[in-house]
Amino acid sequence: MEMADCKTRRLVVDSGRPDASLIRAAGVALREGGLVAFPTETVYGLGANALDARAVAGIYRAKGRPADNPLIVHIDSPRVLNRYIDQIPPVVWRLAARFWPGPLTLVLRGGGVFPPEVTGGLDTVAVRVPAHPVALALIRAAGVPVAAPSANASGRPSPTTAAHVLDDLAGRIALVLDGGPSGLGVESTVLDLSGDGPVILRPGGAIRQDLEEVLGPVEVDPAVNGNAVAGSRPRSPGMKYTHYAPRAPLVLFEGHDPGRVAAGILADAGRLAADGRRVGIFAYSETAPLYDGKGYSVVVAGNRHEPDSVAALLYASLRRFDRLGVDVILAEGIAPDGLGMAVMNRLRRAAGGRVVTV
Repeated sequence: MEMADCKTRRLVVDSGRPDASLIRAAGVALREGGLVAFPTETVYGLGANALDARAVAGIYRAKGRPADNPLIVHIDSPRVLNRYIDQIPPVVWRLAARFWPGPLTLVLRGGGVFPPEVTGGLDTVAVRVPAHPVALALIRAAGVPVAAPSANASGRPSPTTAAHVLDDLAGRIALVLDGGPSGLGVESTVLDLSGDGPVILRPGGAIRQDLEEVLGPVEVDPAVNGNAVAGSRPRSPGMKYTHYAPRAPLVLFEGHDPGRVAAGILADAGRLAADGRRVGIFAYSETAPLYDGKGYSVVVAGNRHEPDSVAALLYASLRRFDRLGVDVILAEGIAPDGLGMAVMNRLRRAAGGRVVTV
């Protein structure tokens, strides 16, 4: 069902009160080895039965995903952790009480019940409980844990609507549950609990400050800021490869002074436009007027002082540049505070090393 010549069905579901018959049909498709895209509170996920190696392998084929990039296992309650994980640190229960259901993924040792297609060949497994009625209902209907990365072609901006899923994966997956736009707009935080202390491998919806209220000091892996060790195996999705990228190359401009950042972008945009390049600018509401009337394709991604608004618009904004047909995108960064850390991580990944500090 996950082959490129299949017909992808799109079922519209009410996120508040999902239709039980539609959810049952999707659960059967998952249990029988099909691939089902579904909404979560972060982005849309592409699910497969996490206990079925053949089904999980279909995720990698559909997405074109590198085989060493581990997946996140979605469960419907912390109470079922003991079925799959044989080494559960006591701190897990404190985190679960605070953050589950919600945008926090925990990397734990054990989990040998899952095939290596799920774990990326590691001795750890990443697991979370999503906070979305459709996702939870689907997991319960399937009766199995669900392995699910974002439901996009590998390397592309993550999908926050069913339309984004179909843009990338129509004909490659069995079914899309269309529950409307996802809310948060960026993926879950991935927190590694398998070592000596807690380490953020990927920033996301659960911010560092909130984690530290439960855990005390929390480290951030160097790969979060684009400093992955060459040749290392990724311990979490989003650590090693270029991700979240629109079709045109993106250059990220970082700096503390928004005016200087905008001036740097305008200088580069002028040179590129003089060479005949169609320039896109990823901006915020405060600086967007600086680019008016200059012939550039400007996409406004929220307010730089409200990183939650930027996160909600981030991936849709990056995908919009594809429709605008630009040749290059010049993007403004924001302060990496709170949810801004997740936004900057995604923009740095999308830039693939093309970062200018001003």
